[in-house]
Amino acid sequence: MWGFKGSPMTNWKQARWTLTAEDICFTNPFFTYFFRLGKCIPITRGAGIYQTRMNEALDLINKGEWLHTFPEGKVSQDGGPIRRLKWGTASLIVRASVTPIVIPIVHSGFEQVMPEKHWFGRRPLLPLCLKNINIVVGEPMEFDLSTLQQRAESASRVLRASGDECNGGNKGHLDSSGWPTGLCKGLDEIAQKWLFIHISDHIRNAMQKLCVKARSLNINDHK
Repeated sequence: MWGFKGSPMTNWKQARWTLTAEDICFTNPFFTYFFRLGKCIPITRGAGIYQTRMNEALDLINKGEWLHTFPEGKVSQDGGPIRRLKWGTASLIVRASVTPIVIPIVHSGFEQVMPEKHWFGRRPLLPLCLKNINIVVGEPMEFDLSTLQQRAESASRVLRASGDECNGGNKGHLDSSGWPTGLCKGLDEIAQKWLFIHISDHIRNAMQKLCVKARSLNINDHK
């Protein structure tokens, strides 16, 4: 985000909040102070979408703040398709008091700045210079949560009545084993998962289209 023309380099109020990996950005007091000063929220990988820090992110969204997320949940430099998205972003969209607008952003070229296997299988100590980076911003996305919630509840009733579970592809496990219902508009676990899958897939499809465009721009830069 800092690479955008006119970005808020010196205006803290205009900078967006960001979900960041606790095991990378908050490993010592200095890093904790530095990244907290940069409006980063520590997220524990594997702790689930209802961990305490996600509530902090939700409170910020409810106050009208911009929140930047990395929905794949990890660094990807293999040039493949967008991975299945984690459900944290979708859960924040569903739980927000006012449905937030989602702006998909994809970049290409950072794998040349900090390649994972630059020297003996390790990253360089410092970012490499004189590399081309392309950032593609998609159209704003809005979700009709009222309609989606009705569809999710209907899907839950059907699955409960039939006793079926959906395990195919990237659809996840739709059984019900005690997820909190009071934190997500009273939806049971099956309905929540249906909703998170639907929203995540929609965002992923938009990101994949942007990814193709970003990579084509990167290829043209090298011609």
